[in-house]
Amino acid sequence: MAGNNLQSTISVHGRTLYPTCKLLNSSKMLGFSLQSRTDRGLIVCSAVGHNTLNSDELGLRNPTRTSEILELIDQGEKTLANSGKFGRFGGIFVPETLITCLKKLEVEFNWVLHDPQFQEELSIALKDYVGRETPLYFAERLTNYYRNKNGEGPEIYLKREDLTHGGAHKINNAMAQAMLAKRMGRKSIVAATGAGQHGVATAAACAKLGLDCTIFMGSIDMQRQSSNVLLMEHTGAQVKSVAGTFKDATSEAIRSCVGNLQGSYYLAGTAVGPHPCPSMVREFQTVIGKETRKQAMEKWSGKPDVLVACVGSGSNALGLFHEFIRDEDVRLIGVEAAGYGIDSGKHSATLAKGEVGVYHGAMSYLLQDDEGQIIGPHSIGVGLEYPGVSPELSFLKDIGRAEFYSITDEEALEAYTRLCRLEGIFPALEAAHALAYLEKLCPTLASGTKVVVNCSGRGDKDAGTVFKYQHKMEGEQEQSE
Repeated sequence: MAGNNLQSTISVHGRTLYPTCKLLNSSKMLGFSLQSRTDRGLIVCSAVGHNTLNSDELGLRNPTRTSEILELIDQGEKTLANSGKFGRFGGIFVPETLITCLKKLEVEFNWVLHDPQFQEELSIALKDYVGRETPLYFAERLTNYYRNKNGEGPEIYLKREDLTHGGAHKINNAMAQAMLAKRMGRKSIVAATGAGQHGVATAAACAKLGLDCTIFMGSIDMQRQSSNVLLMEHTGAQVKSVAGTFKDATSEAIRSCVGNLQGSYYLAGTAVGPHPCPSMVREFQTVIGKETRKQAMEKWSGKPDVLVACVGSGSNALGLFHEFIRDEDVRLIGVEAAGYGIDSGKHSATLAKGEVGVYHGAMSYLLQDDEGQIIGPHSIGVGLEYPGVSPELSFLKDIGRAEFYSITDEEALEAYTRLCRLEGIFPALEAAHALAYLEKLCPTLASGTKVVVNCSGRGDKDAGTVFKYQHKMEGEQEQSE
């Protein structure tokens, strides 16, 4: 179930089952230790340290040619089909009681991917309800802002996911999974949300399909994103507060669903968790990249040269990237949250600072200390606050197919203001991280380079946060004068 070197076992805490792991072939994995902790009654396992298997055994050969990277991508797809893993990442680290449910979900998921009737119904919903396709917008004034003194610079396009129903890319996956859940006979939907965008999308999809909806949300996030809480309640969802942030809400949502496996459906909004959840979220978000390829061909008869997306857990990045993974000449750039600074200890830069471990049922990079304790993430973009990351993005990092960088809170806030002033578009603070990276990226690009940034969400929810920051900065400036 968990590959050749890890075997799932079960720990019991109170009434809740959750996996820990034991190591096999330990002589080859001397640097890979295992720790576990109790998270609100839930046993959460983290595998920490460095894997000391040699690179060939890990399927990572430090590829120097793109053909080698494509070969590793092909190997990763085969591994996914056979074991639910992207190379060494992903997998199914859950109690045996959940295996049957996940296997059934995988069967249903694979079935609807090839069911013409389901695909037609989904296509209609995406067009008439979600509002697809979304524009690929040429940001002319933003493009001019980044031109050099000779008038040269890249051309910047925004994939306008902020214009979907609900104001974010999350509705693509929420609608598809809600339809899948109804097909499976489930009447109760359970989800967890951080910034509230997935919660709003799930609540809207459930209202449309006549499904009961319960959203778990961290108490801290509910205060920061109160407008989205109201929207969820307006569409009939029950919003339950959980002490903490998104990671705590996720644990609570999983626990709730485990208590009613036959009647409820856990609607994952992030590309994390046990297989097939990451693959499902990725697949239902690939409409973003497919539209981008089509629209680029219509606009300039070619492909984008560079794709840029923010990275929290990875759903919007994979939605844009996956269509182009095998296009060797298209750069894939993910932008994480550096918070107060990459070395401050207050950030959400999992791919930059994390170590490999197991959390919420899958192996990926994690923010954790030397004892395997999860380090609380931070970002002014609430939707980026998660201590783990997509197994697939972890894999793409290791094989060198995608690049990952980080942006601070301050840089993201500046990018938010910049887009508002130059284009009249107010992006979510999560998407503002991707926009902020243009400051570093654009000076390095040849003139005419086509750059597509995924504007993954709308910034209504963040207007108050931005106002408070600007007011604070104005006050500090007055004091200094």
